[in-house]
Amino acid sequence: MSSSSLSTSQQMNSQLEPSKAAAMAAPTLPTGAEILIRSMEAEGVEIVFGHPGGAVIAIYDEMHRINPSFEHVLVRHEQGGTHAAEGYAKATGKVGTVLVTSGPGATNCVTGIADAYMDSIPIVVFTGQVPTKMIGNDAFQECDTIGVTRSITKHSFLVRDVRDLAATVKKAYYIARTGRPGPVVVDLPKDILAARAPFRYPDSITIPGYSTVGKGNSGQVKKAAEMIQQAERPLFYVGGGTIISGGAEKLTSIARRANIPVTTTLHGLGSFPENDPLSVGMLGMHGTWYANQAVQNTDLLIAVGARFDDRVTGKIEAWAPHAKIIHIDIDPACISKNVPVDCPILGDVSLVLDQLDSLVEENDHPEWLAQIDAWRQECPLDFERDGALRPQEIIRAIRDRTEGEAVVVTDVGQNQMWGAQFYSYVNPRSHITSGGLGTMGFSLPAAMGAAFGLRGTGRDVVSINGDGGVMMNIQELGVAAAHGLPLKVVILNNSFLGMVRQWQELFHDERYSHTHLEPTNPDFVALAKAFGCEGLYCDDPEDIEKTLDAAWAVTDRPVVMEFKVITEEKVFPMVPAGAATDDMITAVFSPEDCA
Repeated sequence: MSSSSLSTSQQMNSQLEPSKAAAMAAPTLPTGAEILIRSMEAEGVEIVFGHPGGAVIAIYDEMHRINPSFEHVLVRHEQGGTHAAEGYAKATGKVGTVLVTSGPGATNCVTGIADAYMDSIPIVVFTGQVPTKMIGNDAFQECDTIGVTRSITKHSFLVRDVRDLAATVKKAYYIARTGRPGPVVVDLPKDILAARAPFRYPDSITIPGYSTVGKGNSGQVKKAAEMIQQAERPLFYVGGGTIISGGAEKLTSIARRANIPVTTTLHGLGSFPENDPLSVGMLGMHGTWYANQAVQNTDLLIAVGARFDDRVTGKIEAWAPHAKIIHIDIDPACISKNVPVDCPILGDVSLVLDQLDSLVEENDHPEWLAQIDAWRQECPLDFERDGALRPQEIIRAIRDRTEGEAVVVTDVGQNQMWGAQFYSYVNPRSHITSGGLGTMGFSLPAAMGAAFGLRGTGRDVVSINGDGGVMMNIQELGVAAAHGLPLKVVILNNSFLGMVRQWQELFHDERYSHTHLEPTNPDFVALAKAFGCEGLYCDDPEDIEKTLDAAWAVTDRPVVMEFKVITEEKVFPMVPAGAATDDMITAVFSPEDCA
């Protein structure tokens, strides 16, 4: 056949070098962007909270082309997206996922990453990055994301070879969820996302230097069981690690069999049912009087998945002065870090409790339990009822409405403590809050993430906020409305930064410096409606039930309930900062009393 009879395309192909012709005939390899998406699908990711930008535009383009199996939720701010991933992880026990662009996209996530690190929440944050050859050149929207987040991540990766991408994703999710969970950052240069390579998601991975613990040392577990059997005034001190490990049911079984009272940290709420007679509620700065009295008088403190933080111990030298201490924890860095312990047990809390369960025998401590009941009667957790609209009454009404079965997500400040004190948690993963970092603006986006994770379960998700904190991420209301999430958003509006105001009143001679919010607060009902939500207002305790009736009647979008509570209400009991637990204040007092 003559060359004149060949088609134009045939002539062009005949003139190509053999290697190029073979490349054109071969199937096109996937880009790094596609490999990332396929890896997340293989990992079983359900939801990605993200916001596009230049450095990750290739990923979003591939999403449009591929239509992946996971759902992408377009958040209105990257911090909101990171908190949403935290809420999703806390509510479901799965790893949350975030996808953001380089520079400000990554830096906007820093607060959420730090929050997850402090509270042991498993999230993976994928951040865009400038091309590898431009790293270090101060390119547009460049940021040393690895350097910025190094101290607030469990681990971080900068992907420099597209062939390593799939394995890196596998490692990121494995590290985030195993051991003591935490956030992992994966930084993705733009050229890596454009490069091509074969895709194979590994079945398993090896991470040199990374290992996790399992069961505890059998000798230490036996010693702990003997200490429990011999104690006259034992007390379980339970933290969030018990819930994370799935050990709440086993803990409850042991406590009931041996008749050991249980106090929990803020993150431990729900690990032991608070409607059980053995529950003494939360301990620490704003814990119950009787929980703190139990701590100060116990002869054996059994710490389970807790880290002895300063909000629990107050003045360490005067804390639990009569107690021998057993400490069960998965993180060796936490054991004896703040408080020396007598029987350390390094291990996964759930597995250690399994070991302990077969060794702890039935027991009774009638005098000890009677003493705790006497403290409970002496100073019950209560509030004044004088016709004013008080936050505690609202929390109690929500508990009654939901029969204690809701997932309650609180913000930070007075609302957080009232939510912890007055809801009475009976289930694990029913209380979500920002503990270690204390991040205002956490509740609304975290509740949104929880609601995404719990769709179809029938569980109510209630977001409790102050008027200060809710404004910090209120933009996510529009996202929740767009997805038809039936969030119940409570705003306890006292027109102040309430907790700071409380300290200003009690310790700073009532100098209310820059805490009055009324001049800048919006009309919350109108704002809710502008976002496509229902908005309700209540300023009378007689109308609480009517407001809740109206809110729970709405099932296709969020409802914002603004409760105009009294400004002067304070959170009690209270251990002043730096004071001993014995110095707990249970009512209104003069600042001189804390000297």
